[in-house]
Amino acid sequence: MPHHQDIEQPHRGRRRKKLLRASNLYVVAAFLALVIIVASIFNTERRSPVPHVRDYAEIAAQGIIRATMEYNATSFFIDGDTLAGFNYELLHAFARDHALKVEIYPEMAFDKSLKGLEDGKYDLIANLVTSTNELKDSLLLTVPIVLSRQILVQRKPQDDKDSAFITSPLSLAGKAVHVVKDSPAILRIHNLSGEIGDTIYIEEIEKYGTEQLMALVAHGDIDYAVCDENIAQALADSLPQLDISTPIGFTQFYSWAVSKRSPALLDSLNAWLEAFKQEKAYRKLYQRYYKAGK
Repeated sequence: MPHHQDIEQPHRGRRRKKLLRASNLYVVAAFLALVIIVASIFNTERRSPVPHVRDYAEIAAQGIIRATMEYNATSFFIDGDTLAGFNYELLHAFARDHALKVEIYPEMAFDKSLKGLEDGKYDLIANLVTSTNELKDSLLLTVPIVLSRQILVQRKPQDDKDSAFITSPLSLAGKAVHVVKDSPAILRIHNLSGEIGDTIYIEEIEKYGTEQLMALVAHGDIDYAVCDENIAQALADSLPQLDISTPIGFTQFYSWAVSKRSPALLDSLNAWLEAFKQEKAYRKLYQRYYKAGK
């Protein structure tokens, strides 16, 4: 008969193999856990920091306000060998009264202006932004600076039978209109489409501003564009073949915008704007750039 010790040898061998496999599993699990922990630490270190958005105290301490604005015929442009524009001069008047220097970053795309504001690259969007509930959810808007509305830009009729010429926004049903990318006019066109119960096709132009969009209509590259009336009026003399007499929406307030993390900057801008709009200097500035004020 086999010895009792000989009978237990296979059992002990199997137990050792099971223990070895279990041990290996623990080693693998521990290794994977370590990898996960290291990866988590690495990703945390690489994660972008929270964007630093300045408020007025920091702006004043550094002595510089950074603003983005659209380059166009009324807001900001080169006039001979100098810079000019309604927003350009208005911002410099604010900076002068607050002992600040101005850094301006031209930007045509509104979504990029928003991104720059969120990232802290800019302190202020010094474009005339339409005051809508949608924008109020994500931005702080100053007191109204000017009044304007969206209008249809089209070529003047060739004759009385020119079917392409529109005298009512209701006639836009089934037609395509072009707008600057992210234009506030988009919401108005959607609403108009619902009002007339038909589709108005919207084509957003990313690389061009209002001035270039109007030139495309004037030269026959596109038939219709929707633009801000103040800007269109400023360009009308240089593009006499255009008609800008058909309004698309009601008159609206236009403001500057700051981040929701800059409430003190908003208060400083509002207090200054309310006072400056009562001065003769503001009326002269407005009349210089907007025909509606002449």
